[in-house]
Amino acid sequence: MRKKFIAGNWKLNKGVAESVAFAKDFKARVAGVKDVEIAIAPVFTAIYAVAAELKGSNVWVAGQDVYHQASGAFTGEVSAPLLKEAGASWAIIGHSERRQIFGETNQTVNEKLKAVLAAGLGPIVCVGETLSEREGGKAFDVVRGHVKGGLAGLSADEAKKVVIAYEPVWAIGTGKTASPAQAQEVHAFIRGELKALFGAEAAEAIRIQYGGSVKADNAKELMGQADIDGALVGGASLDPASFEKIVKYLG
Repeated sequence: MRKKFIAGNWKLNKGVAESVAFAKDFKARVAGVKDVEIAIAPVFTAIYAVAAELKGSNVWVAGQDVYHQASGAFTGEVSAPLLKEAGASWAIIGHSERRQIFGETNQTVNEKLKAVLAAGLGPIVCVGETLSEREGGKAFDVVRGHVKGGLAGLSADEAKKVVIAYEPVWAIGTGKTASPAQAQEVHAFIRGELKALFGAEAAEAIRIQYGGSVKADNAKELMGQADIDGALVGGASLDPASFEKIVKYLG
């Protein structure tokens, strides 16, 4: 059985003091949770302090992005070894906002993924189609391209360490959510692609999160789908009580 993994992506929200206060409150709320893996992704400047507050708890820390080079003349970038040193255990790669606003491509996702694995961090690789792509009947083609391009060159053992986050771009921050059936359909498709790329054993081991307006009132039904192994949560992860309900499926 794949252990559910629910991660909160805070995006560009919360400074250091607010992030630490959240971490202190939230870790107490979820201290008894055993059957779900949990992570939060604060802004880069808060990772060290948040990781220190969460040390010894059951809540991991993730970076929201990463650069593929370990060091060098790359002004403004943060590498995987630096994330690890700051206390992060995971890194989000290829989020739709990174793709749309900052020009992320399948190639850069692939480079970052390999750097994250080399540093001993866990990668959360985001895939998903826009509204126009879905309405144009291209959703599966886009998702296939993201999976094949993003995970190119990995061995089956390396692939097992990857978490995929399917995020239909049209459902992110819009209040729209893919129905559980819609989400399951794409998750099952992704697992089929993973099977073709890495074999049945790896495909069954890889966790696939759903991301796109996940809230307390839809978490339980989404998590009940056969191929949905967790969630990448945006706005609803900014409040500790709200995020607790999602982690515990209390909607």
